[in-house]
Amino acid sequence: MERRPLGETDVEVSRIILGCGNFGGIGSAPEFFGQGESEEEAFRIMDAAWEFGITTFDTADAYGGGRSETMVGKWIASRSVSPGLITKTFNPMEAGADHGLARSRMTRQFESSLERLGVDRVDVYLAHEFDPDVSANELVGTFEGLVAISLIRAWGVSNFDAEQLRSLLETGTPAVVQNSYSLLDRADERGVLELCAAFGISYTPFGPLAGGWLTGKYKRDAPVPEGSRMAMRPGPYEHLRNEETFASLDRFAEIAAQRGVHPATLAMMDVAGPVAAFEVFVEAIPAQKRKSLAKPALEAADLLPVRRDFAFVLDAAVPAGDVMRAAMGADKKLIAAVNVFDLFEGAALGAGKKSLALEVTLQPREKTLTDAEIEAVAQRIVAEVKKATGGQIRA
Repeated sequence: MERRPLGETDVEVSRIILGCGNFGGIGSAPEFFGQGESEEEAFRIMDAAWEFGITTFDTADAYGGGRSETMVGKWIASRSVSPGLITKTFNPMEAGADHGLARSRMTRQFESSLERLGVDRVDVYLAHEFDPDVSANELVGTFEGLVAISLIRAWGVSNFDAEQLRSLLETGTPAVVQNSYSLLDRADERGVLELCAAFGISYTPFGPLAGGWLTGKYKRDAPVPEGSRMAMRPGPYEHLRNEETFASLDRFAEIAAQRGVHPATLAMMDVAGPVAAFEVFVEAIPAQKRKSLAKPALEAADLLPVRRDFAFVLDAAVPAGDVMRAAMGADKKLIAAVNVFDLFEGAALGAGKKSLALEVTLQPREKTLTDAEIEAVAQRIVAEVKKATGGQIRA
């Protein structure tokens, strides 16, 4: 399992992060506390994740009303292992309880998270939502104070839009942004991803499979599978239940078949941006199927990937997502990922221009690539970006 650093910190996470939001509940919704995966099911999922090399677990104080952190803590104690831990705060621990990011509340909630997890510190602490009643100075000060006394190694934000992130950046720089992002939810391509690239912030998208929609499990005129996200908490994805979505998914399944991969794998490969890791939530499964549940998202070739960097000069108004998709389209069989790692605007480029730097990952499937084959793909990338966006290689 590949590992990536978060921002400018020394914190590294596994490229796939285990989301523990369904342990003892369905996310932070009080009406579902006590539901979701049982402790036994959660332990099986964590065992399987660890076996696959997923060594970073993501939870929150309000997931299951504290049950998620408790289950993770019990698993750590019973297995005598030390996964990287990400937890968060904002939401109420029970219906009607307080919420938000006030310093006194964050301090109280963080102490209770440490107790439930059974640890002395966590790697990353996140603001789970934007709080309009708390200033950026107070929020950053709280986080930096926890870093200073070594209770956390890094901090970040979740569910922040571009305007909210921009306002925070006037005071401090988070190591990571964790937002919803998938082929069916691309709002962050305009604003958030470009800010992350410009300020060296890592981006860990949750829901890259759009609540299971991109796995092919939901069918026209058929009941949703028992225990699936749409069966238990359909609200966040109910807007996708329409003919336009099903038509798009039919085409998506065809493309996956052409590439010889599971739709879930293709969905993960096609997510673009300064991505450090993906967060996946594994739904409850019978014990005998545990080996296969995560396989589509974890498929990997035996051959090592090849990475090439490109810097394009183009009009400042061109979205980064357009450049990434053009680069990805240069060779859909070989190109496994396209990430932005730098964004620059300055007088040296000319009025209305920007420089966008991409890292393109080629994943050989059958044999090691020759230098000539790599160069041929590089030339196609340059040609496709120029054709789609007018971008030119920066001298």
